[in-house]
Amino acid sequence: MAHEIPVTQARAELAELINRVVYGGERVVLTRHGKPLVALVSAADLERLEAERNAPEAVEEEVISSVSSYGSVPSAPGEQGRFGLAAEHRPPGSVG
Repeated sequence: MAHEIPVTQARAELAELINRVVYGGERVVLTRHGKPLVALVSAADLERLEAERNAPEAVEEEVISSVSSYGSVPSAPGEQGRFGLAAEHRPPGSVG
């Protein structure tokens, strides 16, 4: 949980707040009229947050790449009827 502090108070305590964030591992949220404006986080926290934000794109690309490398796999004989499937995918140009 982040420590909240008004901007006016943060001005007077900036050096202390920076030390709490960097050395104490705290996160500090600066507020104005009780509403959050900005957060002070360590550079390491910022790097981690940015990596997490970009991670879904990398994971999605990896999944698409791995799935597309498998190509078409036919169903085992009798499995379509067993599960009540009424259709099957056929690549364009195939005759069936």
